[in-house]
Amino acid sequence: MRQPTRKMISIAASALVGIVLGAGTAQAQPSPEQQVIHLTNKHRAAVGCGALTANPALMSAAKRHADQMARHDHFSHNGVRGEDPGHRISAAGYPAQKWAENIAYAQTTPRAVVAAWMNSPAHRVNMLDCALTDIGVGRSLNSKKQVYWAQDFGTPIG
Repeated sequence: MRQPTRKMISIAASALVGIVLGAGTAQAQPSPEQQVIHLTNKHRAAVGCGALTANPALMSAAKRHADQMARHDHFSHNGVRGEDPGHRISAAGYPAQKWAENIAYAQTTPRAVVAAWMNSPAHRVNMLDCALTDIGVGRSLNSKKQVYWAQDFGTPIG
């Protein structure tokens, strides 16, 4: 077996230092869905509402609806089989005492979609309803790379 040269050791040491230093500084970029939740919570805090908690069942319901809207180029609160948001939220396993939904189409960034919802009175009411405690956000692209969004809110029974 060949003995490592001084140059090989130097290269290996430099690579190791880069890995060690980089490991502590690299941060994962939040997903677009997480960014929407963060921005929504900033607006809620500004009016005195508590932060919404991301809920796996609501995340699933929102993602499924965004996917369905994108797949079928169908922009509606009702699904292609007629199911309403309450049905989808319940089917995802969330026991809602209260629920609400926002949908959007074509906004390409989390900041743009949250701004659009905040500029719409009905959507704004949903986002700033202090009685809602949980959130799920879904985002999906259709074959033309157009963005569909769903934002589901809930307060569980009990």
